[in-house]
Amino acid sequence: MLKKFTLKTNHRDQMIEVTQQVEAFIREKGIEEGAAVVYCPHTTAGITINENADPDVKRDMIRRFDEVYPWEHELDRHAEGNTAAHMKASTVGSSQYVIVTEGRLLLGTWQGIYFCEFDGPRTRTFYVKVL
Repeated sequence: MLKKFTLKTNHRDQMIEVTQQVEAFIREKGIEEGAAVVYCPHTTAGITINENADPDVKRDMIRRFDEVYPWEHELDRHAEGNTAAHMKASTVGSSQYVIVTEGRLLLGTWQGIYFCEFDGPRTRTFYVKVL
C-alpha cells in the first residue's frame, strides 16, 4: 500500500509535522502490524523524527542547520544557489522507517514525524509505503 501526500511549505526552511497524516493512513488501511516507510522524493527536503512537544526544538534545529550550512558561501558553485539546502537534506535523510504495532505508529512519547523543507516555499510531496 502506497499513498502520496502533497503539502505546501511557506518558508525557505520549515519543519512540518506529518505524524497525523501517516497515522490516519495506517488506520484507514486497517494495518495492525508492520512498518511504514515515510519517503521524500526531493533533493532539497527530507524526513526526520524528532521532538513534537516543544516548538523551540524545530526553531533551534533550523537555526543550527543554518549555522552549519550557511545559505551563501563563497566557495559554493551550484548554479541554482541552493547548495545549503542540498546539504541539509542529505544530513536529515530522505526517509524514516517506523514500526506499526497494534494499529499505531511505534513512536516515543515526544516523537513526531517531520517533513523538512530547506528550499521553500514550494509545493512538495512525500510518500508512505506500508510493509
